[in-house]
Amino acid sequence: MKEAARRVQEALNQYRLGLQVREFAESTKTSQEAADAVGCSVAQIVKSLLFLVDERHYLVLTSGANRVDAAKLNALTGGGKVRLADAETVRRVTGYAIGGVPPIGHKEEIPTLSDETLMRFEVVYAAAGTPNAVFPISPQDLQRITKGRVAAVAQ
Repeated sequence: MKEAARRVQEALNQYRLGLQVREFAESTKTSQEAADAVGCSVAQIVKSLLFLVDERHYLVLTSGANRVDAAKLNALTGGGKVRLADAETVRRVTGYAIGGVPPIGHKEEIPTLSDETLMRFEVVYAAAGTPNAVFPISPQDLQRITKGRVAAVAQ
């Protein structure tokens, strides 16, 4: 297992849910690639996106089928200029590169918002540290382990 995926597995092990990172030969970097590799719908893929709202970091977990609504994110975070973090910031804050950012196991604690549309599935699949790894999890467990606030953040 690649080192970044191993770090995610170690973070998952802390929760004692029996969650296992799955590595693939093919790419899982995009939502469509991940859905193809896993054999699920794009909507079941969790995108972990780092945003800055007036220089405060927020992790937004949303369905691979959705886009984040900046106005909704602005309202949910108390207002300010909303922008998607650049690749350098993502790596510095989370410890992972874009295309493999997991929802847990980051370098620092990041307030998390989880899009309510994820809650309609029994299982969703989140990135596991590399562009070739994911892990399955129930949306309820995902919300619990990320301490995420469930909210309407999608367009």
